[in-house]
Formats: sequence, structure tokens, C-alpha cells
Amino acid sequence: MINLYSTQIESVSLHRVGNKNKGESVFLSDQPHLLNDETNGLLKEYFFKPFREKEENYFRFDHEVDIEFNELYKFATEIFNDSDSIHANSKKITTHLFEQSNHPHIKSGEVYVAYLTNVLLDNVKTDAIGIFKSELKHDFIQFEEKGSNLDLVIQQGININKLDKGCLIFNTDKEEGYKILSVDSNRYDTKYWLENFLGVDALADENFYTKNYLKFCQNFAKDVVLPAEDKQQEVLFLNRAVNHFAKNDAFEETSFLNEVMDNPELIPEFKHYKVEKGPKYSIEDVSNFDIANKAVSDARKKIKNTINLDTNIQIKLDFINPESAEKFVEKGWDEERQMYYYLVYFNKEQKS
Repeated sequence: MINLYSTQIESVSLHRVGNKNKGESVFLSDQPHLLNDETNGLLKEYFFKPFREKEENYFRFDHEVDIEFNELYKFATEIFNDSDSIHANSKKITTHLFEQSNHPHIKSGEVYVAYLTNVLLDNVKTDAIGIFKSELKHDFIQFEEKGSNLDLVIQQGININKLDKGCLIFNTDKEEGYKILSVDSNRYDTKYWLENFLGVDALADENFYTKNYLKFCQNFAKDVVLPAEDKQQEVLFLNRAVNHFAKNDAFEETSFLNEVMDNPELIPEFKHYKVEKGPKYSIEDVSNFDIANKAVSDARKKIKNTINLDTNIQIKLDFINPESAEKFVEKGWDEERQMYYYLVYFNKEQKS
């Protein structure tokens, strides 16, 4: 888990990169940018805000031959070995990004390379390298006094509330390719940023397995539980699955299935579905792993717990107390109306 509250920007280098395919150039600053209290505060919010709001999906540097051939891995290692080399290496990083900027859709923009200290990663302080890129420009209005009139001037600039692209490279797990976080607000060129520029692969840690296993369960519920039973059982299965993850520190598949699978006949279906769909989530051979609590919380927010009926009525089931839905909600068939119904038991209505 990452905490950037006490993180300091020790230095930042600013460059501009164009689209090579369009004949645009690269501009490399001779010296690092001189920070003051105002710009430091603004840049910290601009750089760090997306990482506080985003799921922590970690990556690591990778290369098909050997990690030593990964350009960003080499630059990061040089910087961590000598933090004074960051400006010289920021030019290499920007030039490398420029070499990858050869698709017509890739936008030109400013590149910021920063050296960061006091980053709290999994409750351990470490240093990090931040690489950020601003692409989209927005119109804004400035006002000027001209004689006896107040005039307005339309200019263009970046929105400091929305970073276009960025990554944090943490000075940890060097032999495995470092630990890396990445954000990308513009999904049309993700391959260019993650694969061509950074050269990273997903880091298969507890967060990765927790998130992917819960995504797999969500699709199993939709593809198997819903057709075999009904919407209520789909929601309840996901309910039990998320709660199992929430109350355990480690995952063991047999124990999981025995607890969450209300219909034992679906256990063979689950195992077959895992063989078929597991590779998509990189969990085909995984049956034991430590559970990442934040990944469980993120998954719970995304899973829908509402039954939508064609009579314009919604029934929302509680993920915190799933036993209530099982004990006090019944589904049936009304012969006279030729319609399904849900019967809900309660003692009194709660005040909203």
C-alpha cells in the first residue's frame, strides 16, 4: 500500500516531446527546474492525486531476453545508484519516449522527471522516480487592464487536476524489475505507454491475485450462476465470495468453495470454468495466495448488488449482512398473474 502524504519532490526536470511520425521534435532542457514552495505544492497535487485515487495495480520492468536490456530499467538503476544523475538520465528517458512516439494518435506534450523521497510503500520508507506526461491542452481566460477597459485573453494550458500519464518507480525489488505504479487517463494509446515506453509486465503479487480472482468470480456468477439459478443467487454468491475474502488473510480454494457455493452441484462447474477462463485472469494454476485487503474493498465497490425488475422496481441486497437476503427474501411464481415475485419479510420499516 502506498502513502504519498510525506513525499517530497527533491528535483524535477522538464522537457517536451513531439510526435515523431508527424515530424515533430523533442526539446530537452539544459538544467533542472528550480522549484519554489508554490510550484512544489501544485506539482505534488498534480503528480500524486491520480495514484491516491486509483487501484494499486503494480507492474515490474520486463524484457523478452533479459531485464538488463530494458531501457527504463537501466536508467532507473543509474538514478537510484546516483540521484545526482537524474537530470542527465531524464534527457535519456525523454528521448526514449520520443523514439516510441511514432503512431499518429500519440499526442505531443511535456515530460516531467522527478526524484522523490519519503515515499511510504507497505509501511517502509523508500525513494522513487516519477515520470509524468501532460498531453491535453485546455482553453482558459486571462484578464488584462488596457487603459480604461478590462480585456480578456484566451490562452491554452494544462488542467492540473488531471494528469494524462504517469508512473512511479520505487527503489525496491530491483532484482525482480522494481515495483512500479502507472496511470493513464487516455486509453487510446495504453500500449504505447506501458509496453513500448515503460516495457512493463503485471506484478503477480497478492493484490494482483486478489483482484483477478474476484473478477473471475464476478464473471462466473454472470455466466454460470445466473443462468443456472437466478439474479438473487448471482448476487448472493458474489456477496459470499467478497465476504470470504474480507474476513480471511489468506485464500485457499477448497475452503472458499465449501463456504461460498450454496449449491454443491456448481462446484464442478466452477472448476471447469476455471480451466476454461482462468488463463484470462492468470489464475488457472493458482489456489493459494495472501489476500490484499485494499483489492477486496475496491472490488466490493464495483460489484452490483441490485436486482432490477422489468416492473421498474429495484431490490438492493446488503453486502455487509448477506444472511438477511437469504433469510428474509423469497422468490416465487404467481399462477394467477403468471409472474414471478419476491416476498420480503420485516418487522418494521427503518427511518431513512
